[in-house]
Parts: sequence; structure tokens; C-alpha cells
Amino acid sequence: MQIIIEPHGTYAIYEQIVNQMKNAVVSGALSPGEALPSIRGLAAEIGVSVITTKRAYEELEKEGLIRSVANKGFYVCEYNTDYLHEKQLMLLEKHFADAIALARQAGLSDSEVRDMVEGLL
Repeated sequence: MQIIIEPHGTYAIYEQIVNQMKNAVVSGALSPGEALPSIRGLAAEIGVSVITTKRAYEELEKEGLIRSVANKGFYVCEYNTDYLHEKQLMLLEKHFADAIALARQAGLSDSEVRDMVEGLL
């Protein structure tokens, strides 16, 4: 799995790592029981601080997506893909609602918003 960091992106770097790992779990790119790179290894690979990758792993562990095994490393947990997929859909709906609110503020009609979305697709 490859993680791509946008240094000047909207999300904090640790959030970018978390989001990309979540997507990898949902898509099947990361399988249950699969070993993850060490915190230091991932930090070196993507060019970020160890503290940043540690925070991302802690967040993923808190959400139950990965687990730490003493003296062995981090592994992808057995997970409920339906639950994770539902969480992603809820987040997507929120982003759409925010985008629609911005479109309304800009005075766009429903058909103009649809045209814009279709153009982006």
C-alpha cells in the first residue's frame, strides 16, 4: 500500500495517513491480519516525523482498525467492512451537504449544481 501525502492539503498529515489506511481496509488493499510497516519505517518511507505516524497509528488503533502486538508490530484487525463503509458514506454526505450550502451561497440553481457534479464525474 502506498500513502501519498499532500503537505499543503486540507487535512493534517496524520489524518491523511488515517484516511488512506481506512480506504485501503475498505477496498481490500489491506487484509485482516496483515502486518503494517513499523512507525519509524512508515515515517521514513513517506517522509514525515515519527510523531505524526505514531499519532495516525494511535487513531487507527482507537477506532479498532489496527492492533499493536508487543515486540512484533501493528496488524490490521478483523473489521466490520459494512460499518466502516457506512461511516465513509456519512462523511461523504456531510461533504456533499457542505458543498451544496456553498453552491446556494453562490446563487447556483439545482440544475447548475447537477451540471457541475456531472462535469466533475
